[in-house]
Amino acid sequence: MASNSDSIYNVMFYIAHHPAEIAFTTPEYTNVVRMVIPDSVKVANPEIYFPDNKLLVNRFQDDFVAKNGQLLDFFFDYTEKKVPNYHEVWVTTAHLPQQRAYFLELSFE
Repeated sequence: MASNSDSIYNVMFYIAHHPAEIAFTTPEYTNVVRMVIPDSVKVANPEIYFPDNKLLVNRFQDDFVAKNGQLLDFFFDYTEKKVPNYHEVWVTTAHLPQQRAYFLELSFE
């Protein structure tokens, strides 16, 4: 599954360590965080994980969520929820060529 790749993990790690470079938005849903990342950020296999003008949606595997809880909690803090009691995390990605940006959305269920 594409969402459990090292590529997505590396993008999330980059965001966590460079939050000032990222445009975070809080959508109308309290359990979701959206980000826009400059497409100048190096991404392995972007054509797979960030398709041009098309959304790619996947659920992180349970072991990925368990192993990367601290990193996921960083993103959870951008939601309107107060207690990180999620069990599933869905990731949506896309490349927006006209905006020269990658789109990343995390939904905590």
